[in-house]
Amino acid sequence: QVQLVESGGGLVQAGGSLRLSCAASGRTFSSYGMAWFRQTPGKEREFVAGVRYDGGATYYADSVKGRFTISRDNAKSTVYLQMHSLGPEDTAVYYCAGRWMVPTTTANNYGYWGQGTQVTVSS
Repeated sequence: QVQLVESGGGLVQAGGSLRLSCAASGRTFSSYGMAWFRQTPGKEREFVAGVRYDGGATYYADSVKGRFTISRDNAKSTVYLQMHSLGPEDTAVYYCAGRWMVPTTTANNYGYWGQGTQVTVSS
């Protein structure tokens, strides 16, 4: 069982940066692929970035490549999302998610979710 708690969201001006954190509880964090998704009202949850259980591979949506970086610290049971060059289109609730070993881009494949953290980018 893994419980996830996100933090680090907030209001930022366009062009700014934010770092999201997702702290996990449970002894098996290092066996889970982790991902960040985001969602805006009326839309489906969208894959943003994922990292393999050992940090050895990362995956990004085209819309965030070159601007966002996902990383993890298994010793701290935490996954991060560093976001740069933020624009209004990045405004969303950001969710941390976990599944066994390798992340995928499909939200339904994840069994563990955090409560979400709001990111608002003003123009």
